[in-house]
Amino acid sequence: MKIGIIHGPNLNLLGQREKEIYGSSSFEDYLQSLKEKYKTVEFLFFQSNIEGELIDKIQEFSTRVDGLILNAAAYTHTSVGIGDAVRAIQTPVVEVHISNVFSREEFRHKSFIAPFAKGIIVGFGFQGYDLAIQSFLLK
Repeated sequence: MKIGIIHGPNLNLLGQREKEIYGSSSFEDYLQSLKEKYKTVEFLFFQSNIEGELIDKIQEFSTRVDGLILNAAAYTHTSVGIGDAVRAIQTPVVEVHISNVFSREEFRHKSFIAPFAKGIIVGFGFQGYDLAIQSFLLK
């Protein structure tokens, strides 16, 4: 099984920024632990701060993976284009957010991705990625 993980803006700074919200670990370290835990899964990972690059990668990964984990970060709440990209593909997408977006600012309560996702996982830290992976494995 192949699973793609796509990260949006500022998630390259995990472990450095707003540690009270996002924790002190880098995602690269966590991804390594996922690879060790799920030895039968091949992971493809991409991060960008640029909206169009995320859309391109959603389209590209959709032809290469069995499932896609998408944390579009702030673009979740602003990008009709990313929502349209998720709607346009057949590959199942799980939207993941490290923080509980519903306990944060009001503008974070709207997702342009959620209506087209298989599901959403919010507020469980990095464990949300593990839960998303399990959702693909349990088909």
